[in-house]
Amino acid sequence: MSRIILGEHQTEAIKKMKNGCILCGGVGTGKSRTALGYYYFIECQGRKPVNDIGIDSSMKTPKNLYIITTAKKRDTMDWFDESIMYDITSEPKLNECGISMIVDSWNNIKKYETIKDAFFIFDEQRLVGYGAWVKAFLKIAKNNHWVLLTATPGDTWSDYIPVFIANGFYKNKTDFVTQHVVYSRFSKYPKIEKYVNTKKLIEEKEDILIPMHYEKQTIQHHLDVYTSYDKNLWKEVYVNRWNPYDNEPINESGKLCYLLRRVVNDDKSRIEAVDDILKDYKKAIIFYNYTYELEALRKYCNEKGLVYTEWNGERHQNIPDGNDWVYLVQYTAGCEGWNCITCNCIIFYSQNYSYRVMEQAIGRIDRLNTPYTDLFYYHLRSMSPIDRAIFMSLKKKKKFNELTFVKKIDSVKKNG
Repeated sequence: MSRIILGEHQTEAIKKMKNGCILCGGVGTGKSRTALGYYYFIECQGRKPVNDIGIDSSMKTPKNLYIITTAKKRDTMDWFDESIMYDITSEPKLNECGISMIVDSWNNIKKYETIKDAFFIFDEQRLVGYGAWVKAFLKIAKNNHWVLLTATPGDTWSDYIPVFIANGFYKNKTDFVTQHVVYSRFSKYPKIEKYVNTKKLIEEKEDILIPMHYEKQTIQHHLDVYTSYDKNLWKEVYVNRWNPYDNEPINESGKLCYLLRRVVNDDKSRIEAVDDILKDYKKAIIFYNYTYELEALRKYCNEKGLVYTEWNGERHQNIPDGNDWVYLVQYTAGCEGWNCITCNCIIFYSQNYSYRVMEQAIGRIDRLNTPYTDLFYYHLRSMSPIDRAIFMSLKKKKKFNELTFVKKIDSVKKNG
């Protein structure tokens, strides 16, 4: 029999959890282990010693377990590493009462729409908007018990719509909109101007949100590293609206921002900054956004003879072994669903537009079981207008908006 170890913040959360709740805890607080504890002790009414205290008895109400998570977390078998603590494996014949445990990615959620009378753990919030994933989630929630795990539950009330509907607070999205949303009369597309009857929304949120309060033993050190950029090349892109890389005019706001960022992020001072940082660390994780950044980092690693592996849309390699290495991770592909306790340094080669993504990336080394107390995060950014604008959005915990930025700098340009 395996040994179950739970912290006080985890056992307290299990006591408060219920069907349809959102377990909200910062990255590294042990949400997976806590959710499995709720499943085993509360949903299945099983008994096992916790922290070497208690009795062992079989489940009274066994249920099959389905976990919908990120593709990376599915592929690295992270959930099975946690479930083995409760003596639950991928083989039903080895499990108590013959229960099955299936772990799959959000991309395959539609496969489980017809499942009934099971328990679902939805790992890492993906229920945004009202698309296919949300519709599949609502079908599953109707016929099964479930909980949702997240470090960042929602930026606006609209982010809670799927979970509110699944809990029976509203019949559908239209019902929510009718009760709480006022759209702008002056926008060409549906734009929410404000929410009304927010007291009800607050009560509903408090009813289902289970926060995990945990005083971390780690200390995060965030260090800004300023890099330079070619101001003449910046002016060619921004003022002349000219793409110097493909030798053609720029006609879209998104393309303009992409090129302005390339001027900034592709500057040789970024690699020089990485080189300076790595003189103090034998192991480091480097997050980046774009392919041209990856190419520059690959070239640097090869020239320096550094051992490195990658996680991005094309390569799904694990963290290197040994005492000297670099792990190159693309934000979108690898900001969540994995962890590293053999390293205490992350370099953000460029900023991501999303505060939520940045927070998830920060949490990759800030884990309960890390042997490090001090964790170091190096944020590379220039004093260019776009880097400053992104930084201010992140500081306000908001997502950077390219269109708003372009309109603002064009306004400044027009007014001299």
